[in-house]
Amino acid sequence: MHATELLQSLTLSQKIAQLFMVGFDGLVPNLHIEEMLREHQIGGVILFRRNVETPSQLAALNLRLQQINAEQSQVPLLIGTDQEGGMVMRIERGVTPLPSAMAFKSAGSEAGCEALTKVANAELKSLGININFAPVLDINNNPQNPVIGVRAYGETVSEVCQYGLAALRGIQAAGMAATGKHFPGHGDTAVDSHHKMPVVAYDRARLDTVELAPFSAAFAAGLDALMTAHVAFPAIEPDSAKPATLSHATLTGLLRDELNYQGVVITDCLEMDAIGKSVGTVAGAVLAIKAGADIVLISHSPAKQAAALAAVLHAVKAGEIPAARIDESVLRILALKQRYRMSDWASLAPSLLDFEALQLSARVHQAAITGHALQLDKNKPVFLISAEVRTHTEIDEVALGKTPEARNSLALPLRELGYTVSEEWIALQPAAVELGGVLSQAAHAEQIVFVSYNAKLFKEQQALIAALPQERLWLIAGRLPYDLDLAPKAAGRLSCCSNRPAALHALAKKLATTAV
Repeated sequence: MHATELLQSLTLSQKIAQLFMVGFDGLVPNLHIEEMLREHQIGGVILFRRNVETPSQLAALNLRLQQINAEQSQVPLLIGTDQEGGMVMRIERGVTPLPSAMAFKSAGSEAGCEALTKVANAELKSLGININFAPVLDINNNPQNPVIGVRAYGETVSEVCQYGLAALRGIQAAGMAATGKHFPGHGDTAVDSHHKMPVVAYDRARLDTVELAPFSAAFAAGLDALMTAHVAFPAIEPDSAKPATLSHATLTGLLRDELNYQGVVITDCLEMDAIGKSVGTVAGAVLAIKAGADIVLISHSPAKQAAALAAVLHAVKAGEIPAARIDESVLRILALKQRYRMSDWASLAPSLLDFEALQLSARVHQAAITGHALQLDKNKPVFLISAEVRTHTEIDEVALGKTPEARNSLALPLRELGYTVSEEWIALQPAAVELGGVLSQAAHAEQIVFVSYNAKLFKEQQALIAALPQERLWLIAGRLPYDLDLAPKAAGRLSCCSNRPAALHALAKKLATTAV
């Protein structure tokens, strides 16, 4: 059935449900998501690490979600996740390691970026995912940015266009829908929109030539979907308290009318504080659709998901949102689902960990390491200090368990190469007593390796780096490469734009050689 015919067969409630993508807790469908599917017939589901244990479990979960949906609806589910690479990988075990975006730029291979991204997304598709919330098209032109950083393909328009479009080609070549984010640009901010609304105050001429440029290039290349930023742009939206996600001037005036973008527009999660603690998630859903969004994303709260559905239905019945506005969005969503044959969910089979793909991944991770380092001496013990995330966010994963394998430790690959390693873990903002204990041990250590994590943003890590003996220090930037500027005289300074296992194994090999 053509998308237009399918649209005409849906009731108003069914149409509105297509405009919602929701999340849930669990490795199998729980009562909450079953209710959303059976009673509301919502159009999409977003998955996080809380939904993933193994590839086989994930494939079974997605199959069951589609089966439940098919019992009530003739429209297949949109099932999406954030599989950007590096630090933002919702599915990590049992799939080909994908470097962070900035690591691809550091490696310097556009072809490698496209090929490896295609492999990773083909694996996603084989597990029942049909839309990836990638590539990131933000330009990380603010080193103090706490939320983008290595998720960006570079610090310039040309870098982001080059590697971002390579990633876009890879995603689509795998048969997956691609989602560029975060429109109109989240790169030049020093505030995380998960917690507060940033403002980008540049004039329109600057936005056209910088922030908007990668998005315009992606539109010309056939970008399937777009994710909005909870960021205010006064040059586009006069109300500086209104983020792009809720701005008609941005999502309709700029995006649809000026830039003529015809793809699906998805909001970033409306529970993020920039929305949730201002207008609120429920009101935000109504405002986002009025502004021009096609799909509203509510990742966590069942109560807010149900209330937002009811609020949008009420707004349409009350004439606050024209029925034609709903039809426009549903038609785009149905067309996307048909273009990528998302109704073929029953025929997918997991296809993972191809040998050549793993070799390519290893080569790219190795090539992505930048900096300079003297060789670590295998005859001297290594004192390893690792900064670790202890509070979960949507872009910072808390390592599970206490073993080096579970905690993404550099100790494991160093020991495999014959080094004697003792390790201490510290918080991203370690207390004075924690710093004191580490410095006491470091005073007697012959070789000190510190794996930082965004030290550029945390004065406590900066103080530690400054206090360590530079001639015996190897500083590893475990996320932002800008951390290396904090130790210009260290014996080693290396960055790989990630602290994930594949990157750490590549780092260990570099540290075991004479120089980089």
